Amino acid sequence: MQPVSRDDVEAARAALAGVVRPTPVIPSRALEPMVGGPVLLKCENLQRAGSFKIRGAYRRIQRLTADERAAGVVAASAGNHAQGVALAAQLLGTRATVYMPAGAPLPKVDATREYGAQVELVETLDETFAAAAAFAERTGAVVIHPFDHPDIVAGQGTVGLEILEQVPDVATIVVCTGGGGLLAGIAVRRIGDHTFELMQAHVDELIAVSEEEIASAVLLLLEREKTVVEAACAATVAAVVNGYIKGLEGNNVVMVLSGGNIDVSLMSRIIERGLVKDGRLAHMVVRLRDRPGALALLTAALAEVGANVVSLDHRRGYGGLWLTEAEVALTLETRGRAHLDE
Repeated sequence: MQPVSRDDVEAARAALAGVVRPTPVIPSRALEPMVGGPVLLKCENLQRAGSFKIRGAYRRIQRLTADERAAGVVAASAGNHAQGVALAAQLLGTRATVYMPAGAPLPKVDATREYGAQVELVETLDETFAAAAAFAERTGAVVIHPFDHPDIVAGQGTVGLEILEQVPDVATIVVCTGGGGLLAGIAVRRIGDHTFELMQAHVDELIAVSEEEIASAVLLLLEREKTVVEAACAATVAAVVNGYIKGLEGNNVVMVLSGGNIDVSLMSRIIERGLVKDGRLAHMVVRLRDRPGALALLTAALAEVGANVVSLDHRRGYGGLWLTEAEVALTLETRGRAHLDE
């Protein structure tokens, strides 16, 4: 990959004017005590197609020749890049084919189709890249890689330009990292054999956040270049909540919320676990005398203390119960930990 300069990022921003939204930066009081200083959220979750990916995808496709665009483009993705490529292709009048894993969240698959792309489902994420390469070989379509191209990096780097303008005194930027396109674009510095310019000298730290299970080559290269790196959870906010990023007293910290495309079923599980953690949703098992009216007495007692029964399973014959006993498994909605203790 050729070097990417700040001029490349500036040129990308000019090309993206009127295409992408300059996303807002908002303060987060909830995260400040966890980090130890002011925290601002760069809301790329409010970007078109739901993530920063439209920036790089549009710039890459926009710079193709007329013949290349006529041949169409192809991509491999589990969701966010797929939507970015599909929307960019639609805006630029070229055909897009996207290979996605069969297990990709349905809202992302549907959104990619709604943006006009032809979606082909294959078994695994690894197979999507092989399938996209084979499609390009057969048809002459141009592969739009999620991160490994100078135009992609330059497009993603426009996030960094916006941060520097919106928060001129930013000291620390926290970026989620998969392939490294967004990170490289914001950093605009040396990564491995590729030479970039440091965007602004007073940005003291660039913290890359990645899933703990991913042995990202980008993170290893950054460590070699003495850039601050933390391997943590899948999202920047999760890294703070889990205590990976702290001790930044006095720094202006900007955290990039890279996307907002969360599957509805996943969101419901997140909400449920949050309610359990706060003591607002609880599961309990009660043994009763197996006689008429016993269940009514239990629910009356719960009603008296203001607990709402979400679900109830009344059963016999399990868990070593006596012949005279019944067991009731309850899911309760309460007002919090103190109410749950009551």
